[in-house]
Amino acid sequence: MTVDKTAAEAAAAAGFLRRRVASVRRPLALATLAQMANAALMILQYSLLATAIDRAVSGGADLAALWPWLGWVPPIILARAGLTWAAEAAALAAGAGVRQAVRAELTEKVFALGPVRLGTESAGALSALLVDGIEALESYYTRFLPAMRNAVLVPLALLAVVMPLDGVSGLILLLTAPLIPLFMALIGSGAERLNRRQWARLARMGAHFLEMVQGLTTLKLFNASKREAETVARIADEYRLATMAVLRVAFLSALALEFFATLGIALVAVLIGFRLLAGEIGFERGLFILLLAPEFYGPLRTLGAQYHARMEALGTAGTLADLLARTLPPLPVAAEPPPMSAPEIVFRDVHLDYGGGRIGLNGADFTLEAGRITALIGPSGAGKSSAVNLLLGFAVPSGGEILIDGRPFSVFDPSEWRRRVAWVPQRPHLFQGSIADNIRLGHPEADAAAVIAAARAVGADSFIATLPDGYDQRLGEDGGGLSGGQARLIALARAALRDAPLLILDEPSASLDAESEAALTLALPALARGRTVLVIAHRPATIAAADRVVCLHHGRVTGNEE
Repeated sequence: MTVDKTAAEAAAAAGFLRRRVASVRRPLALATLAQMANAALMILQYSLLATAIDRAVSGGADLAALWPWLGWVPPIILARAGLTWAAEAAALAAGAGVRQAVRAELTEKVFALGPVRLGTESAGALSALLVDGIEALESYYTRFLPAMRNAVLVPLALLAVVMPLDGVSGLILLLTAPLIPLFMALIGSGAERLNRRQWARLARMGAHFLEMVQGLTTLKLFNASKREAETVARIADEYRLATMAVLRVAFLSALALEFFATLGIALVAVLIGFRLLAGEIGFERGLFILLLAPEFYGPLRTLGAQYHARMEALGTAGTLADLLARTLPPLPVAAEPPPMSAPEIVFRDVHLDYGGGRIGLNGADFTLEAGRITALIGPSGAGKSSAVNLLLGFAVPSGGEILIDGRPFSVFDPSEWRRRVAWVPQRPHLFQGSIADNIRLGHPEADAAAVIAAARAVGADSFIATLPDGYDQRLGEDGGGLSGGQARLIALARAALRDAPLLILDEPSASLDAESEAALTLALPALARGRTVLVIAHRPATIAAADRVVCLHHGRVTGNEE
């Protein structure tokens, strides 16, 4: 079973890499044409050199007599340099094109899947995949694919030149050349497995380190920072040892390639030498073939040197293919525009099954009335967050239906629907930047007056005014520099500024002091004016401010009262 799974993963990774070739076929073709033109000029250059040297050695010609042949060599060298640059530029363009396309596709996929479908994924592993994983793909298209094409076309072109001149040398080249890719493949199969394990270790290490940084305060408080630092050191050392194992295989591959290339060149040289002494081959022809022999093996050696780029790309391509292959809920065939005014939302026998035995909702029936505040209460795990995930489009009902002003929720485009929703989660995230920029997140075009008005509406203006730079105060990552209550007020101001017809608040008064909670409770009716408001509430003051209270328990409505 494990062998079959590994083979399937390898096939999926290889298929993922092949499918991307079509998007960069043109730059790769240009790189191949430039290399073939370079090979043609190389053959001409060595032919001129062989002729000139033969005239000098056998005929005793001076430099002036050799100039008709040697005079062409410098321009050919310059032309070959230009073609090499052109091939490199085209290959780099191919790699950059794939990198940008995959990164854009993966980023779009991550946003489309949303936090619920990615709930089991580590943020550190996803970050490593988006950065290091995609970077690993670039070398495959920049280095390995051009090298693979050159390893096929250039030796064939040289063989077509050598074979008519000397069948013996051509036969040696023909018989020894396949040994290089054969041993490269044999050694490479082991390197492929090592690279897949290496990528898995890198993802785990990145995920663990990110979690450690995020939980640094907790680790310090529980005196666990030293223990976790030792764990990171141990994981890093395991990664170092795994890297050295990959390098050992790479060096073994390079040794095998160099051995067979050197052996082939030596055989050609020895046989030509003996046949020169026997008078069976001319000096000019023999020298020309000797000059071409190292170039015959050159592309094969380059392919071996770049083979690790394929292994590295295969190590990450499987993970990328798996993530990009995840299914999304079907988009509506003919999407209807979401309502511009406060909607009435009806949950009718709604079920939500997350899989693995985890049930979110189990036949929930309740209504969010337009222009009113509905408080959703219940113990942890009752299904409150599941209802929010459904309204935000992060999950799809397993059964039942959600109606928006009498129309099925599924007919609306999810992205258009989210533009009509303002949401304050239980743990709001603030980004690096100014307070004003964080409040403007849902309404980037808002002016300073609108930002201040939104902050005043939720009681955030009073503490912002005490900061050294006011609304221009810079925040660290995840609201660094603010208390938990202040960060929540900024998130509430962000929701107020968005001015959406549907407002969802997840325990809005959490982390607030008594004065701020009282101010927010008084502000709730004003925030709800002209909106449909859903509040996940636990505090009595917040529940009391609601027009209607719905109680959930084990995914079912157990209470529904005005």
